[in-house]
Formats: sequence, C-alpha cells, structure tokens
Amino acid sequence: MGIAEMLLLGVGLSMDAFAVSVCKGLAMKKATWRAKFTCGAWFGGFQALMPLLGFFLGAVFAQAIESVDHWVAFALLCIIGVNMLREASQKDEGQEKNADMCMKTMFLMAVATSIDALAVGISLAMVGNVNIFLAVAIIGVCTFLLSAMGVQIGNVFGSRFEKKAQIAGGVILILLGVKILLEHLGVLA
Repeated sequence: MGIAEMLLLGVGLSMDAFAVSVCKGLAMKKATWRAKFTCGAWFGGFQALMPLLGFFLGAVFAQAIESVDHWVAFALLCIIGVNMLREASQKDEGQEKNADMCMKTMFLMAVATSIDALAVGISLAMVGNVNIFLAVAIIGVCTFLLSAMGVQIGNVFGSRFEKKAQIAGGVILILLGVKILLEHLGVLA
C-alpha cells in the first residue's frame, strides 16, 4: 500500500470524526484553539490506536484465513463505507448537537468514531506488505487535522458539510475495498 492510498484511507476514516467535530463546532459560541486541539487529539489518537490494535489482531489470525483475506478486507471496508453512506442519508431529527468537551464524553465519542478503524486495521493485516506504523501515523495526523478543522467549520459554516463528509468517507472506503479485491484477483497490477 502506497502513501497515496494511505492518505486516502486516512481521509476516509477521518470523516466520522470530522462530522462529530463539525457538530461540536456548531454547539460552540466561539471555537477556541483549545477546543480544536482537544477534538483533534482525542479523535486523531483513537483513529491511530484502533487500526494498530486491529492490525495486530489480524496478524494473529492472518494465516488461518489467508485464502480468503482479500474477501475479508473487501467486505469489511465495504460494510464500513456503506454504513457511513447510510448514516449520511438519515435525517438529523432528534440528533443532539453537543459541545461538551469533558473527558468522558470525548472518550466515548472517540471510541465510537474509531471502531471502523479497528476493522480497517484487521484488513491491513490481511493485505500484507503494509508499513502499519506509517499508516497509523498518517491516519492519526489526517484525523487530528480534519477534526480540528471540523470544529472551526462547524462554528463558522454550520452543518452544511457534515453529510457530504460522511458520503465522501464512505465512498473512499468502498473504493479502497474494491481496489484491494481487484489487485488480489489480478485485475489491477
């Protein structure tokens, strides 16, 4: 997996955290540097940690499912991508916009937005030939930057970009899954 693909993966995984950060920004009177850093650190940290955990879990089971690993990677990425698209198409009625930045709230949100990154880490272990430390660094930095920007964007522009970000993230993850499958099947060199 090359740098460009890792960047796309980082951006795709960042979209849930970006959307939550936009909501945080919406609920703030003024988006402070501290709020931007807090969102970026929580979301970026967990988006980096979860694929690393998933990678090591996947490496343990990789030999057992080596013959179908490309299908597993494809399925996981597509399921995550389709779920992001489904969430983007749902109405926001009753969805709470909350600027609460306490540790408990941020921890729960960081875990919730990074569960898909755990599955991606498992997929990366099955793809093989991936520098996991570079991948998690790129994913973490992308998420940190996009989350910090999301707070500002939400504060300035409102919820106009939230759905589009989720749709973009879902499409990117599905396309990466298709690419992994096509490469393994020999369609792409």
